[in-house]
Amino acid sequence: MADDGSTATGADADPRGRRPTLRSGPGRVLVAVYAVFALSAGARALVQVLTDFSAAPLAYLLSAFAAAVYVVATVALVRSSERSRRVALVSVGVELVGVVTVGLLSVEDPVAFPDATVWSGFGAGYGYVPLVLPVLGLWWLVSQRPRRVV
Repeated sequence: MADDGSTATGADADPRGRRPTLRSGPGRVLVAVYAVFALSAGARALVQVLTDFSAAPLAYLLSAFAAAVYVVATVALVRSSERSRRVALVSVGVELVGVVTVGLLSVEDPVAFPDATVWSGFGAGYGYVPLVLPVLGLWWLVSQRPRRVV
């Protein structure tokens, strides 16, 4: 039993008897995809901001924000504490709200987005992975929640 009263059993259990880890099984793939998106969104934002910020400041700042969200989500998913699980839930939730909001705005007012962001058009430039990723992330976080012993 963990300090917070939770227990881990079966496939969710860490082999050393600690709480469930989000980086096992399909969680490893999820963490890897988040890490790739953190790097790609960060690199994209850095190049955009450094080379042509005045052309589309809103789009480039949103790319930087998306990169920060992906970094926070990646780190939180890798860690196995209850606090990091909550941080992951919030960051992945922010990601979902961001991709839906920016997706809607970029479709409704394309003039406001003269250059694409990771979340423009619901992530169309990235094969819609930015739209699907937070849904999978939230599902994984909820499905891997430690069980409480009463």
